[in-house]
Amino acid sequence: MAALVWSGISPKDQFTWFLEVVPALIGGVVLAATYNSFRLTPLLYFFILLHCLVLMVGGHYTYAEVPFFDGLFGAERNNYDKVGHFFQGFVPALLARELLIRKAVVQGAGWRNYIIVSVCLAFSAFYELIEWWVALATGENAEAFLGTQGYVWDTQSDMALALLGAICALVLLSAAHNKQLQTLANRSAA
Repeated sequence: MAALVWSGISPKDQFTWFLEVVPALIGGVVLAATYNSFRLTPLLYFFILLHCLVLMVGGHYTYAEVPFFDGLFGAERNNYDKVGHFFQGFVPALLARELLIRKAVVQGAGWRNYIIVSVCLAFSAFYELIEWWVALATGENAEAFLGTQGYVWDTQSDMALALLGAICALVLLSAAHNKQLQTLANRSAA
């Protein structure tokens, strides 16, 4: 809540702030509503919080103007939006993984991982479509939300980073996630 309040105090662009934090607000409402009936693992809650913080920082400054990301690693642009798109694959991958495992939707890690990555790519593509629709609807006011900074391959690199984020989440956190899922299952059975 403190980060949300901070991000909303004199943001660079009020419209961009709203567009960037609304997913965190919607997610917060859903998480609060389902906390007692379908509690998630602490690992997933932690990464959802990190993702919300990424959104709020990006909303406060706009993704093209977040401090410390100008010219990072020799880039000609501010690449904070790439952090956001990485998280756009990373966190939904953990969420999809948890839902698919707990609801026993698919058996076998291979197919499950394929579906998780596909869901993350679909979500990323849908988000790019939302950015496009906002740009069409608002014209010049959408530049801060789009954050392309003149980069012709922005949409493709955004989706590639979401793909990388999804794969990293599966490779790096599946074992730890499995332990927490087992603990949650044991508590439910008791």
